[in-house]
Amino acid sequence: MNGPLSVATIVVALLLAAWFFLRCALDRAPSRFDLLAMAALSVLAAVLVVVAVIGLFDGSRPSDTTTFAGYLVTTVAFAPAALWLAKLEPTRWGTLILGVGAVVLPVLVLRLQQIASVTGA
Repeated sequence: MNGPLSVATIVVALLLAAWFFLRCALDRAPSRFDLLAMAALSVLAAVLVVVAVIGLFDGSRPSDTTTFAGYLVTTVAFAPAALWLAKLEPTRWGTLILGVGAVVLPVLVLRLQQIASVTGA
């Protein structure tokens, strides 16, 4: 769970969050580039979740598998939900929604790492 994919997801999410918050402060609505960037972040999070699910089958499971599964579902669904809400709100607040979605994703990834590291999964 602790690998370059997790680090890449966290770094990309934080960079995008800074970009979205800056655009929101400049009173900019989400652009096509913003929506595509969030979609790319969603794909990156989905790949991370797939790798984590594959890791569950190698024999080293986290002690609290239910919580881990809940965080997996939340991680894979959070960015697309923010993207969908931002498309519904074509104002600066849509850009803020993208920023919040991007800033929460690193927290979810860190929590997944924390749960997985308890048992060394």
